[in-house]
Amino acid sequence: MKRGWIYQAGLLAAAGLVLWFFVSNTAHNLESRRIASGFGFLWREAGFEIGETGAIAYSAADSYLRALGVGLWNTVRIAAIGVLFATLLGSLTGLARLSPNWLLAKLAAAYVEVIRNVPLLVQLFFWYAIISENLPGPRDAWQLLPGMFLSNRGIAFPTPWSTPELSGFNFVGGASLTPEFAALLVGLITYTAAFIAEIVRAGVLSVGRGQVDAAYSLGLARRGALRFVVLPQALRLIVPPLTSQYLNLAKNSSLAVAIGYPDLVSIANTTMNQTGQAIEGIAICFRAGRARWPRSRSSGWRGNWCRPSSTGRSSGRSGARPPQAHAARPTAPAGRSSVRSIASSCSAPTRSSSTGDRRWRRQY
Repeated sequence: MKRGWIYQAGLLAAAGLVLWFFVSNTAHNLESRRIASGFGFLWREAGFEIGETGAIAYSAADSYLRALGVGLWNTVRIAAIGVLFATLLGSLTGLARLSPNWLLAKLAAAYVEVIRNVPLLVQLFFWYAIISENLPGPRDAWQLLPGMFLSNRGIAFPTPWSTPELSGFNFVGGASLTPEFAALLVGLITYTAAFIAEIVRAGVLSVGRGQVDAAYSLGLARRGALRFVVLPQALRLIVPPLTSQYLNLAKNSSLAVAIGYPDLVSIANTTMNQTGQAIEGIAICFRAGRARWPRSRSSGWRGNWCRPSSTGRSSGRSGARPPQAHAARPTAPAGRSSVRSIASSCSAPTRSSSTGDRRWRRQY
């Protein structure tokens, strides 16, 4: 017993010596290079311009703190818009992969396979080159919709109080997206949507065929079965990995430095290069990431099979057999109470990709 305490004390002393060595060495190097530690540099003048500031007024005479605030706003803005449109595109693509239309299903599968296997950085370069190099100038801009113009200066679109008009070498009025913002947004949306599509497809395939047959026996059409029976059960498996993709989208936005978009990481790098406060800069980025994307607390999965209890809700017992769908002649459309009774039971385990896709095409 005493020998064990001696070993523990020796290990603790060795860890303390290693920690003291690193701390003292870091302090000596900072002092020899005349670099003051701490966050006092945040209130000093930044001295550099930011090409895209959004809704925050900024100039080179402002402080580093305000510059980092602009970078944080740019990151939050691109992440929020990207999450919204990536969810819509990914959900539609995932459902398209299960479509009975052969051409639509193959096109959706090709999109997913190609986009997922091309590095995101390459895709960002691709979209940026298309927008900045291959699109026409403002005078020959493409008019996609009334008041909406696409050129190598970005995307100009109208607002409720103003419409973009050509003046000189660019558009004035309305609102616009810079080429850097547009390329980053399109790249993040298309890349993340490919992963979300697979999550949605797997969630839909996890719902047992008996659930769909029961919905049809109650008179529900294909859309009604998908809306009231399949998707409510599939969301339990879709939501946890979906939050991980949202986090990945926010982290992938740091690749914006490659195409010149001033996000938080880009401005933090400039700040660290000018001040030498690398430790503080990394700490600010880490703390900002924790504040923007807190750890999610998703509910766990309670097994593959559930059995309805006496009250009509699933009991969550993993050893119970799945409920069997009883065939019945559909005489009238099902009410919401009948739909909820179907959706209360749990789904079957996920089958293989190709088998599940063929099964759902036959069902729908």
